[in-house]
Amino acid sequence: MGGSKMPEVYEIDVKTGVSSLSIVNTNPHEHVATEAPIVSSYNDQIRPLLDTVDRLRNLNVMREGIQLPTIVVVGDQSSGKSSVLESLAGISLPRGQGICTRVPLVMRLQRSSSPEPEIWLEFGDKRVDTDEEHIAESICTATETIAGSGKGVSDTPLTLHVKKCGVPDLTMVDLPGITRVPVNGQPENIYEQISGMIMKYIEPQESIILNVLSATVDFTTCESIRMSRQVDKTGERTLAVVTKADMAPEGLLQKVTADDVNIGLGYVCVRNRVGEETYQEARMQEELLFNTHPLLSMIDHDIVGIPVLAQKLIQIQATMIARCLPDIVQKIKEKLDNSILELNKLPMVITSTGEALMTFMNIIGSAKESLLRILIQGDFTEFPDDQSMHSTARLADLLSQFSDKLQAQPETVTEFLMYEIKVLEECKCIGLPNFIPRSAFLAILSHRVDEMHTKPVEFMKEIWEYVEVVLSSVLTKYSDNYPQIQPSIKRAGRNLISKIKETSVNRVIEIVEMEKLTDYTCNPEYMTVYTQKIASQENFVTHVEGNYSTCSVTGFGVVEISHLRKYDAQLLRQAFDMKMRITAYWTIVVQRIVDNLALYLQFSVKNLVNSQFQKEIVAELVNPRGGGEVEKMMEESPSVASKREKLKKSIKLLKESKDAVAAIVDQNT
Repeated sequence: MGGSKMPEVYEIDVKTGVSSLSIVNTNPHEHVATEAPIVSSYNDQIRPLLDTVDRLRNLNVMREGIQLPTIVVVGDQSSGKSSVLESLAGISLPRGQGICTRVPLVMRLQRSSSPEPEIWLEFGDKRVDTDEEHIAESICTATETIAGSGKGVSDTPLTLHVKKCGVPDLTMVDLPGITRVPVNGQPENIYEQISGMIMKYIEPQESIILNVLSATVDFTTCESIRMSRQVDKTGERTLAVVTKADMAPEGLLQKVTADDVNIGLGYVCVRNRVGEETYQEARMQEELLFNTHPLLSMIDHDIVGIPVLAQKLIQIQATMIARCLPDIVQKIKEKLDNSILELNKLPMVITSTGEALMTFMNIIGSAKESLLRILIQGDFTEFPDDQSMHSTARLADLLSQFSDKLQAQPETVTEFLMYEIKVLEECKCIGLPNFIPRSAFLAILSHRVDEMHTKPVEFMKEIWEYVEVVLSSVLTKYSDNYPQIQPSIKRAGRNLISKIKETSVNRVIEIVEMEKLTDYTCNPEYMTVYTQKIASQENFVTHVEGNYSTCSVTGFGVVEISHLRKYDAQLLRQAFDMKMRITAYWTIVVQRIVDNLALYLQFSVKNLVNSQFQKEIVAELVNPRGGGEVEKMMEESPSVASKREKLKKSIKLLKESKDAVAAIVDQNT
């Protein structure tokens, strides 16, 4: 498996994502003095893809929930992660004890034809130009600005741009090394902070995980492996870089070929720069090591060396971008359309009293139309899933329940005919004995009405309490964009319902009181029922006089009669007659009360919607005593203003993102 072999260069068809192979000579002796350590043969068609993704990353499109293909570099502390990145970029990164990388470092490497490298840092709105000599110092200074001067970490990214002759075209995110035990003033929860940051970056399916492993450790014990396997169980988007191959060559071949930790994209073994070696010298020593070392030379040269690593990363990155770009374009379009739609739903910014008044009248008009549909027409399509807002059905339910309760009203006197006898004895007068005093009938009727008079009042209160809930829901819905006036509108609605409820209760009391003052009906059912019931009168009197203890009475079943033996037959006939008259008439009374309340309810609800609602609420809110509620509409609420500003920023970002991908999409279609 030994021998010298030039690394393969992958070229990607940007339309299909299919790669092809070509060969590049990486003999370090052929490098000219001005070149960076890695000269990549790179398909120029790929550069626009990478530029597009970098442009989207700079626009921070990821904050809109749109994930970008990203190479995420992870590794345990002291795994040689920084050395790998230095070798790829040909620059020096910060070194020292503990955590050197304390923020996500986005490294944008771009091949340049210029002999003079361009290097600068970006974080927030700042740009800091630097050079190869001072790059480590500049990164440290920027890191302290972002994460503070201590040993803590921050999730705010720092972007390092390197435009240099011969570097590979790559964009990578270097994350802090994983450490379990805080040292040298690190926060106690340093592990939780770093692991949380890493998981955020490696979890998206668009992320390519570059897992840096030291050859000196057991791969299965590496924390970075454990974390990457949590989000990439099959390893299909994980590439492993094995550093320090020269320090632990024994068994390395078996480690990378056995693959006990599921590295789906394979391994690359490297030797990093040692001491004061130049990058050119480091590459020469790396090639010599893997060509001549008795153990390392047995490793296939397709998976050794920094140049091979660079080419693999280029190929993987380009393939991922080509595969993800159509989805990214679609997500940007969907997010943009949704944001524009949401912005258009926000209320217009009101700049004058006239606009405020017009908007207010539109709110009231829309609420009135909604109430008309809900309370009168029985159209519940506006609230299909909220049965409490299917108002005609709910009002019918309440009326039906009220009718059932009223008809089931029990008598308070349990002994049959005793109340009627008592009333007859108290209403008797000097006159013919076979006449039933009308005053006695009215007294019994009044007593029955008094027993149930609270129920119609309670029913009417319940009705208007329900209507108030419906009214409040509708007003809330149509004034939702103007929370600054919602309390006033709701208060006006409550006041209106309170007035109507008071009027309705008074009207119900009148209806009930009328039933006490007269005994009249034109309903023929009264005589029909009375005739049926009075037919058993003589049989009843016979049973009492015959010393029976019970008797079957039509409509009452079997009743006790032994307590009636002391009364004469004439009084019993009158009491029985009175009982049957009241019983037949009471059914008419109950039906009439229910009918009257139903008619009054329909009339009141229709009057509320068609007449009172708009007049009362408008009068309440435009009245100067109301504190100028309409003018409050010109004062946009902080929540709406914040939402509007957020949506505008989002739309601006998404439009710029859409423009950024438009050219590359046109090129590939």
